[in-house]
Amino acid sequence: MTSTVLSIGVLLLPEFQLLDAMVPFAHKGPSIKWHYISSTADLTPMNALSGPLLVPTCTYADCPPLDYLLVPGPEPKNPLPAGCDEFLKTKLKEIKLLLLVCTGSLAIARTGILDGLQVCGNKCLLKAMKADGTLRKEVKWVGDRRWIKDGKVWSAGGVTAGIDLAAEFARVHFDPEVVELRGCSLSMSPTLTSLTFSARF
Repeated sequence: MTSTVLSIGVLLLPEFQLLDAMVPFAHKGPSIKWHYISSTADLTPMNALSGPLLVPTCTYADCPPLDYLLVPGPEPKNPLPAGCDEFLKTKLKEIKLLLLVCTGSLAIARTGILDGLQVCGNKCLLKAMKADGTLRKEVKWVGDRRWIKDGKVWSAGGVTAGIDLAAEFARVHFDPEVVELRGCSLSMSPTLTSLTFSARF
C-alpha cells in the first residue's frame, strides 16, 4: 500500500481498444498521475478502434519517469510505430510493472521483451495466430487464466479479464478501504481462471 502519487503511463498504439483502458480510469484520483503516451511525434488526438478521440499528454521523447505502464490492446498484426520498440525496452528497465490487456501482449511480443515469460492474451487470437504461424514461440502463452503475473509483467486475456487485472492491481497497491469501496461500486474482484481454451499455446 502506498500514500505516494503513482505515475502511470498508458501507451496509445494505433487503433487501441479504449475499453481495455477504461477500468483503470475509474481509479483516477489524488494517488495516481496518468500520462497518455502518443505513438506519434506530437500530441494530435488519437483514434481508438471505437469511441471518442483521446488527447495524449506526452510522446516517447518527453514521457516523464513512470512507475507503471499500461498497454491497451491494438490490432496485433499492425507494425509498431517508429520508436516504440526502443521506448518499451527503455521503460521496462525503469518501471515497476508492465500491465498488458488483451492484444496488448500480442502486439509488443515482437520486441522480444516478453520472451521466456508466462503471458496471457486474447484467446481467440492466440488460437488464430498459432494456426497461421504468427504467434511468437519464445513467449510462454497461457490460455487457461484470465490474467497472470510473471515478474514485472502482468497480463490479462481480454477486455473483461482486464477488469480482473485492475482489481488485483488495486488490491496490491491501494489501501484496503479504497479497494473495498471501489470494488463495491464497480462490482470488481479478481478472478483467475477461464477454462474454455487450452492451457498452453
